[in-house]
Amino acid sequence: MEAGDWDERYARSELVWGAPPNNTVVEHIFGLDRRIPLRPSTPEEPAPESHRALDLACGEGRNTMWLATHGWQVQAVDYSQVGIDKGRTAASRLSRSVRGRIDWQCADVNELDIAGPYELILMVFLHLPADERRALVRRAADALAPEGVLLVLGHDTTNRIDGVGGPQDPAILFTPDDIRADLGPVIAEQRIRIEVADRVFRPTEDRDAIDALVVASRAPAHAA
Repeated sequence: MEAGDWDERYARSELVWGAPPNNTVVEHIFGLDRRIPLRPSTPEEPAPESHRALDLACGEGRNTMWLATHGWQVQAVDYSQVGIDKGRTAASRLSRSVRGRIDWQCADVNELDIAGPYELILMVFLHLPADERRALVRRAADALAPEGVLLVLGHDTTNRIDGVGGPQDPAILFTPDDIRADLGPVIAEQRIRIEVADRVFRPTEDRDAIDALVVASRAPAHAA
């Protein structure tokens, strides 16, 4: 789908994905900020006040807002201006301190300057052709801070036949092994390690949808 198609979909009055954050994101990210050390001060740059997250293809911002309420400084990026505007409107109901932690940006993730380091990067239901996905996954891995986490979650290739919903174009679907292969050179250099690579069965009103999940972490500073 193009940006205009998403603009049309997000123009509906209701939230397309609902307000609560994705359950799989919460399961794997809750408490992460307490496990990843903040970057120390340097002569050139003071230590940050909070952990930084990048939410690629943030949609209406449900994961972004959940992160911000838990103290994260979040850069929320989507190429649908309508989605960004809906997220900003929803965030206006939050406290000033929380909404002040969110930087909303309308941009194409393929053209985005990923200026890390980030302690967390989300790629949640971001479906791209394999070559574009591979390039973005590797750029995201390179932008992680030491011990930072990259979480990739999307409709698994098997969902077309054995699951329900989601895009039906096999060219933009993927498996956990596909993401592992995308990260192959970074893994080989021991700059990142795979923590989770699995299929997730997500209940729907019809039957279970099948998602592909990969959680990878950057090596600690002393091991980089």
